[in-house]
Amino acid sequence: MELLTNLFVVLHLLGLAAIVGSAVFVARGVPTPALVWGARAQILTGLLLVGLNEAGDDPVNHTKIGVKLLVALGVAACAEIAAGRERRGQGNPNLVHAAGGLAVLNTLVAVLWT
Repeated sequence: MELLTNLFVVLHLLGLAAIVGSAVFVARGVPTPALVWGARAQILTGLLLVGLNEAGDDPVNHTKIGVKLLVALGVAACAEIAAGRERRGQGNPNLVHAAGGLAVLNTLVAVLWT
């Protein structure tokens, strides 16, 4: 079970890297497939990690999980809307930057909320 949890943690961190890397360093405001798929991966792997933690013996902070899920949904919404607008030729770099900023906020919540 620990190996599976560690695998999902790695995938979760790769999703974060895809979001922040795309939003801040690679595209400079243009949504990339990595941004959108990273946001999707963050939600999926996050939910799987919560499920694995619920199955274990450690207590789970449901309030923290709820806040992180809301922020992750915001990241995904910004990424999906930005990608859709870019396909229609109405790109908005603010949505890409918002997705990156929210991903960093979610990381801060994960690390600093004890």
